[in-house]
Formats: sequence, C-alpha cells, structure tokens
Amino acid sequence: MRIAIGCDHRGLNLKQSVIKLITKAGHSAEDFGCHTTDPVDYPDIAQKVAEAVTRGDFERGILICSTGIGMCMAANKVKGIRAALCYDTFCAHRARQHNDANILCLGAEKRKRVAEIVNAFLSDEFEGERHQRRLDKIREMEG
Repeated sequence: MRIAIGCDHRGLNLKQSVIKLITKAGHSAEDFGCHTTDPVDYPDIAQKVAEAVTRGDFERGILICSTGIGMCMAANKVKGIRAALCYDTFCAHRARQHNDANILCLGAEKRKRVAEIVNAFLSDEFEGERHQRRLDKIREMEG
C-alpha cells in the first residue's frame, strides 16, 4: 500500500518513526514534509496529503501535528477525505472498519501506542454494509 505522510514542525520526530513503521510493515511512504523544525503552517501540509489521497495517488494518508486536531480539521476540508484523529487502537480500528477513514491523524504529544495505532489503521478494511449508508450521507453533505 502507498501511504502519503506529512507533519508540521512539532510532528517531525514522530513522522520519522512512523515512516519506519510503514516500511517495516511492507508498505511504501512518500513524505510530503515538513523536513525541519522550522515553523510551518499545518494546513499547507494537510492539503497536499489530502489532495494526493483523493486523486488516488495513495491509498491512505497519515498526518501529524502537536495534537493531531489541526491536521484533522484541515484535511477534512478536502472533498472525499475522511480523516480520523486516533489516540488509541480502538478508535483506529473503528475509523477503518466503520468509517472507511482514509487519513489517520496523530498527535506528537500523545505518543502512547503509536505503533499499534498505525498498524491497526493500515491493516483494517472497511466493513461496508450498514456503514456504507452512513458514508453515503457524508458524501451528500459534501455537495
């Protein structure tokens, strides 16, 4: 699976760790930045990753900022994105299984169980059925 990944300056260290997790799991990752600890605006990175996912260049994306909240809010502004902020494995499983989330958002300040969260997000599949009806309603809301 091809994964688009990006972070702001606060998420740089965690992003490097997550890239290693992705490649160790047999997937490929493309880094959309940032690449230094110099301050950047997280919406710019979120937009690049989200648009790459919606174009179909990548199956999923991962975004990281201090809390994950800003990246999640920004990514969800792109039509077709279902970004989920996950601080535990239960949320990561449900984000994929029930919501067909295509972008995982992580908080650099909440590093507990990141490996398990990433693995859950990358390995779970959308269950469809009754959950598809709900996703269709979300798509209708997008216009």
